[in-house]
Amino acid sequence: MAKTKQDTMVLIQKYSALVMLLFFVLFNSLFTSNFFALGTLNNIITQICPTILCGMGMTLVISTGGIDIGVGSVMALCGVITAKYMTSIGILPALFLGLLASLAVGCINGFCVGKLKLQAMVITLGMQLAIRGVAQVLCEGRDIYFNKLGDAGEKLALWGSYKLGGIVPVQIVPIVLAVVIIWIIAEKTVLGRQIQAVGDSIRSSSLAGINAARTMMIVYGLSAVLAAFAGIFQAARVTVAAGSSLGQLAELDAIAAVVIGGTPMTGGKAHVLGTVVGALIMQMITLTCVMNNIPDEYAQVLKAAIIIFAVFIQREQAK
Repeated sequence: MAKTKQDTMVLIQKYSALVMLLFFVLFNSLFTSNFFALGTLNNIITQICPTILCGMGMTLVISTGGIDIGVGSVMALCGVITAKYMTSIGILPALFLGLLASLAVGCINGFCVGKLKLQAMVITLGMQLAIRGVAQVLCEGRDIYFNKLGDAGEKLALWGSYKLGGIVPVQIVPIVLAVVIIWIIAEKTVLGRQIQAVGDSIRSSSLAGINAARTMMIVYGLSAVLAAFAGIFQAARVTVAAGSSLGQLAELDAIAAVVIGGTPMTGGKAHVLGTVVGALIMQMITLTCVMNNIPDEYAQVLKAAIIIFAVFIQREQAK
């Protein structure tokens, strides 16, 4: 009986997210007008891009048994640095500068968690507040509007509005690249096995000769870099870099996508494709409410209920 119950919980955990996604697709196909219109698909792609990018990095972080609640602030940092300096040094050098600053933030997080053995929640919370403050100082408390940045602003704005072949939003490119790269890292590389080993037991992995501190620095560094790209594409989509609001609460959607996708919060196996499904579910909830004139408060309640359900399933399987 116990084995049967355990097998049932495994099946529920493995397919519940996919079933949930299919439910929302079926529901919207029946009750939401223009759900299958090209414009709706394009909106899904553009709006889900930051969640996917942050979610990919968050998948690796959570699979080590950690968490990174500072990705939203990193989005703001990179967006502000790029927008502030691109008129003087060029778009690509400014972008590189933003990515470098973001990478430094991620490596500091990884060093504190892996080498100094500090709690990831506390470290990334502190970094979240600090980096958000730095972003606001850099933009001097004012939003940086791309339409006031001349030719450079217009070019960067294309990162948010350009359509491949005049049909598919350009955001599909970073989405696909991020998913493929992180999947390869998690499933096909030595680093992926080291990440899982650290997540299963950091002490045992150290005894096995794995440099846990270096692994943490790589993982948190990747998370920050992906969040930085998310910040660029998000800023380009809204054509403004705001230190106070860019990327705000992005970490919550990313964490929710990872949890719903099946990656255990206690660490271990990274479910990369599950995170994609989780992000789609989060976006479907928002889309369903918006297109059916349902107040956003209901969407937040439903998201919370789904997250609790996902955590409950993980808890039951861990027994």
